[in-house]
Amino acid sequence: MKNIVITIARYYGSGGRTVGQMLAKDLGIGYYDKEILRLASEDSGINEALFANADEKLRGTQLFRIMRREYHGELIPPEGKDFLSNRNLFNYQAKVIEGLAQEESCVIIGRCADYILKDRENVMSVFVYASPAYCLQQAKLRGANGGRTTMKYVDEINKYRADYTKYYTGHDWNDVRNYDLCINSGKLGFEGTEQAIKDYIRVRFPDYENPNL
Repeated sequence: MKNIVITIARYYGSGGRTVGQMLAKDLGIGYYDKEILRLASEDSGINEALFANADEKLRGTQLFRIMRREYHGELIPPEGKDFLSNRNLFNYQAKVIEGLAQEESCVIIGRCADYILKDRENVMSVFVYASPAYCLQQAKLRGANGGRTTMKYVDEINKYRADYTKYYTGHDWNDVRNYDLCINSGKLGFEGTEQAIKDYIRVRFPDYENPNL
């Protein structure tokens, strides 16, 4: 197999992003998180700040609960009246994610990549979670939210991620059936979680050649 993609969805504070960075570094493959916003901006010609602002505008609104904007792959052209709509901004990110999966081996963090790439044979989706106490502890250790992290804040971030996923995909973020592998990082630690993903890669993609695996 020429290339594989590992998508990682994660509870806030579970270390999913850190594990993804470790995995990409150790395997010598690409790592994409907020870089996708820059790539989508370059592809569309839309200011990168608008992509980040779109997410912030949705946070805390009622839009998630009253409507859906499920992704179907369509793009609105520049002359369209909804070219700068949240839906089109998401779709350009999805286009970038599709392109990455086609071109290279990489780790992609969040951004509904598991749903966008769900029909590709070279993709494995991972969900990293842990107990609320563990997530809060890890968030505090890393100075998240300016060092003022509370359980309420952790819950709010997780709820936003669940709402975001439902809004754009129609899927339930917490439903284990939507992922290939779910790992409790609180039980395994970050290194153990990374190793579990590597072990799964070997079984899932026996033809994938990577000297670092």
